[in-house]
Amino acid sequence: MTIQSTFLYRFISLFLFLFATNIAFAGPNDPIRVGFLTIKSGALAAGGIQMEDGLKLYLKERNNMIAGRKVELFTADTGGQPAITKAKIQELVEKDKVNVVIGPLAAFEALAVDDYIRKAEIPTISPSAGAEDLTQRKPNPWFVRAVGSSAQPNHPFGEYVAKELKYKRIAILADDFAFGHENVAGFQRTFEENGGKVVQKLWSPLNTADYGAYISQIKSNVDAIYIAYAGSNGVKFLRQYKEYGMQGKIPVLGNMTAVDEGILGSMGEEAIGVISPGWYAQTINNPNNNKFNQGMLTNYKQAPGYYSVGAYGAMLMLEQSLKDNKSNIEDKKSFMNALRSVQVANDPRGKITLDALGNPIMDIYIRKVERVNGKLTNTILKTYPGVTQFWKYKSSEFLANPVYSRDYPPSNNIEK
Repeated sequence: MTIQSTFLYRFISLFLFLFATNIAFAGPNDPIRVGFLTIKSGALAAGGIQMEDGLKLYLKERNNMIAGRKVELFTADTGGQPAITKAKIQELVEKDKVNVVIGPLAAFEALAVDDYIRKAEIPTISPSAGAEDLTQRKPNPWFVRAVGSSAQPNHPFGEYVAKELKYKRIAILADDFAFGHENVAGFQRTFEENGGKVVQKLWSPLNTADYGAYISQIKSNVDAIYIAYAGSNGVKFLRQYKEYGMQGKIPVLGNMTAVDEGILGSMGEEAIGVISPGWYAQTINNPNNNKFNQGMLTNYKQAPGYYSVGAYGAMLMLEQSLKDNKSNIEDKKSFMNALRSVQVANDPRGKITLDALGNPIMDIYIRKVERVNGKLTNTILKTYPGVTQFWKYKSSEFLANPVYSRDYPPSNNIEK
């Protein structure tokens, strides 16, 4: 074999290899392959469907184009099961050859796929999962959030409840999984630092159907209860709270998802008066939110909330990062650098920037469920501007403590 024929043989072999592995000719004229991890069954399915609606609205508004490139969307239903989530992300990356992953939904899912994201070096934008340590003690260089950490809105809320509502004694009822633990921990920490006491904690499994056994245990001498529920659990709990004759006797405070706009349409009088914190409210008055709000109502007959704004915001982050990186997503490292330093000016929540660990800095709203024009919505009572995942604490001191959990901070004021 001559030198020329040997060179030609090697060239053809290399070309065929590159073509077979889907990396030949990858460039700005090829579609961007977006993997989307959501949940369509189980207790968290309502949020997963809303997440998908938010993402689809974004793509519809842009005629399925981002930064001048067509988008191919690959959607995977994880069922809210960590093992399935791991299998689905692996399939998206290795079979579907996606360039970026949007998802997953739940904190425990994000923790389950953390190692794979690192190993595969796949850029990942979380539209929902608030697992604290992914942007704290164990930051993943390939992972950023479009929404806050689990405790982020609950830090100002604990202070608000103690200082402005002047509640002293609180009972807590919450989902017994990572998201519930971290929501409760953030609230408890600042509430107790400002003079309050958490005197009772009742944890229920994520798939609880009947909350009667928990409601019947609530202490009668508390100023209020704080609930931390995700998916449809807030709907079930508040309905049963009213059925047990508790509404109006002990006020209800909630985490962001317990009375999210995405589920308020399934609630009635039982939700009125519930106060909660969040980085989003349908009543935020700016042109971008007005457009987003109208888009969700027109296309999906659904008020926007936690899950839909998270997915929509994740796509805005992807779009801006692509623009900043000259539409190049194939160079994963340069794209990830652009993503980690992204600034989004047109998010429905307002301007979004990331801290050094990939977590958004956002305004946090204290909200109250009221009936406006015949519909339940969260009206804004107070705004805490530019809240970080570390609240008012020095980041070094915050990170020196254990991650928020069922056991931290310790529950020193529990009464038997």
